[in-house]
Amino acid sequence: MRLNEFKPQILSSFVRNKLINEVYLPLVGNNLAKQIGTSGENKRTDRMGMLLLISPPGYGKTTLMEYIAGRLGLIFMKINGPSLGHEITSVDPAKAGNAASREELKKLNLAFEMGDNVMIYIDDIQHCNPEFLQKFITVADGQRKIEGVYNGISKTYDFRGKKVCVVMAGNPYTETGEKFQIPDMLANRADTYNLGDIIGDTEQAFVMSYIENSLTSNPTLASLASKSQKDLYSFIQMAQTGEQSAETFEASYSAQEVNEYVAVLKKLITIRDTIFAVNKQYIASAAQAEAYRTEPHFKLQGSYRDMNKISEKVVSVMNDQEIKRLLLSHYENESQTLTADTEANMLKFKELTNTMDAKETERWESIITVFRKNKEGNSQLQMNKLIERVTDISAGIQSVSEALNKK
Repeated sequence: MRLNEFKPQILSSFVRNKLINEVYLPLVGNNLAKQIGTSGENKRTDRMGMLLLISPPGYGKTTLMEYIAGRLGLIFMKINGPSLGHEITSVDPAKAGNAASREELKKLNLAFEMGDNVMIYIDDIQHCNPEFLQKFITVADGQRKIEGVYNGISKTYDFRGKKVCVVMAGNPYTETGEKFQIPDMLANRADTYNLGDIIGDTEQAFVMSYIENSLTSNPTLASLASKSQKDLYSFIQMAQTGEQSAETFEASYSAQEVNEYVAVLKKLITIRDTIFAVNKQYIASAAQAEAYRTEPHFKLQGSYRDMNKISEKVVSVMNDQEIKRLLLSHYENESQTLTADTEANMLKFKELTNTMDAKETERWESIITVFRKNKEGNSQLQMNKLIERVTDISAGIQSVSEALNKK
């Protein structure tokens, strides 16, 4: 059954930060308690629900759930959405059109067959057909049943009273959002959390998580990641306020180490602020309807992955100008895959970071003007087509009326 392949493999770079401790674990824990039950006298018998995690790529959805599965002692059965694709609507491996999707469906049915102590994790569901996703509706309600096919035999699996949970993860901001379609009845049964956005009053913890998650990527701070978490927050406070006090440290550090840590953290805070601004702009742009858009799509992302990529290149001796160049070169590289949208996205990035010169400002204003004119032109064209169609219909009705009058 290849069970070793399905054991949670927690990344060595995983950092259990404040955001996870204070926000994500309570939220996820409440949902998993509904799905697999709790221990003690107050254990629920009406198990139901599903966990839906959404965010742009690079925010650790899979890493977080793999960590939780490891802590709970659950088999982590990850189903790859892109391998399934939009063509798959059945859970029957025999109906899969290619070997990759067939293997994923075999894993899914193996999870059904296990029937206990399993976390079924379906990743990148924006690549899945809504008809396939709605197969899980009956698992997410009080029935806790689902139809499956194991070794060619159709079965009905009953998960009532079993420790089986279903977690789906995806990026609703991909393309224009049209591919991200969750059946209403499934979404109604799910607890939905956005790992790439601020939840309630958790902005401080969310912003702090950029620094915490980047520790293991930076050569200087990597050693600090294995020490007291309390010391990390003391160093961050020193970097923000400039006040230095060794009395708050739990471990001992040399004066050189203290200076190195603080110098690097100051630069990471500057980088963090830029990446956080990019993240907010990306989500705001992606979540906006086309009818209300006043400037081109902003597709550059500000995820943990971006933060880690930049952090690994930061050293204490870098000056402010070098940090700006580092950020700019990172996003210039990231923008190369946007092809025709590269120029507009880089100009918007420079507007966000207040690094535009006069020529770039003029060019950005020109792009916005042309974008709005094109939108108005398209709207007028659609209106003209609508008027033509109404005129044709009216002429057709008139012809029928005249023909009837002649009779």
